[in-house]
Amino acid sequence: MSTASVALSAAEAASLPATMTALVKDKAGPGAVLQTIPVPTVGAHDILVRVDAASICGTDLHIYNWDAWAQQHIQPPIVFGHEFCGTVVRAGSEVTDVHVGDFLAAESHITCGECHECRAGRRHACRQAQIIGVHVPGAFAQYVAIPAENAWPASPSLSRDIATIEEPMGNAVHTVASTPIVGANVGIFGLGPLGLFAIRIAQVYGAARIWGVELSEFRAQLGRRMGAERVLNPLVEDVPAVLLEETGGEGLDVALEMSGAGPALAQALAGVRHGGTVALLGLPSKPMELNLADDVIFKGLTLLGIVGRRIPETWHQTRGLLEAGVDMSPVITDRMPLTEFRRAFELLAGGRSGKIVLYPNQEGGTGL
Repeated sequence: MSTASVALSAAEAASLPATMTALVKDKAGPGAVLQTIPVPTVGAHDILVRVDAASICGTDLHIYNWDAWAQQHIQPPIVFGHEFCGTVVRAGSEVTDVHVGDFLAAESHITCGECHECRAGRRHACRQAQIIGVHVPGAFAQYVAIPAENAWPASPSLSRDIATIEEPMGNAVHTVASTPIVGANVGIFGLGPLGLFAIRIAQVYGAARIWGVELSEFRAQLGRRMGAERVLNPLVEDVPAVLLEETGGEGLDVALEMSGAGPALAQALAGVRHGGTVALLGLPSKPMELNLADDVIFKGLTLLGIVGRRIPETWHQTRGLLEAGVDMSPVITDRMPLTEFRRAFELLAGGRSGKIVLYPNQEGGTGL
């Protein structure tokens, strides 16, 4: 899309509909349904956003498939989806710094502001955090209500597609920026959208060499396009052995585990040199077992658990990268209306897509 947002008409701002179309996780079990539900109400400190675009996250796939993680964290019925951009159509009575007509993206973690982590400047690790589209109604809908403090003004230079990926791109920025990346040999395990973002970000942050590890040939091709010098397929290659060979027997300096898959984590731990760093962003669908003695303790590894984005530090970094011309557009492979959600989730689950963007207020859509 060439425009930053779809203009808000005076008529829409003055008179909003009573109902809207939303994608609802309606019951415990696989799938979701489109429903007509009331447009959300707005509290004194909230804003109502018309969703111009919403992209699908791996967490949404967990919810859609109703795996073990979703069963523990989701209480149906709920509108899900948390990566979005949109236009403010209503503001609560106490909101002063966000205005009707503003174009924005949004931080998906609603933090308490009172726990130790929040008071220490680590809001991304808030122990009371609620996540839009997980604990409170989300953005796979024509409208979503969020706290005004969660709004992030989107640059007018950004298309809707790029504005809606600021939130997930921020996860990759946080992951890369948390590691000793400058001059490092880096392996990225799992080239879904976050892994693909991480390739380009690691380049910008000064990685010496970057390898990808991915099962899907479709995503492997995207990985090479984004800048990985080689993408290994663990079904046909001994990933740790190849990485050791290509690094002169040393192993990776940094591994970024972006898939949440048990075998990928085992390969990452085995492929990293003694004293190396492994950053964990991928969300496992169930608990996994590790050989901590041999793979972590005796190797002296640093394990980093990555959650969300540093608020607001990572948002500033992400915007800076985009405004500096870092091109993430190749990661966006499909665009479609919300009504085609089944096809979208099938593409994502099958590894035949990068980032998929949905348009809740638009019937059009194109695939690349």
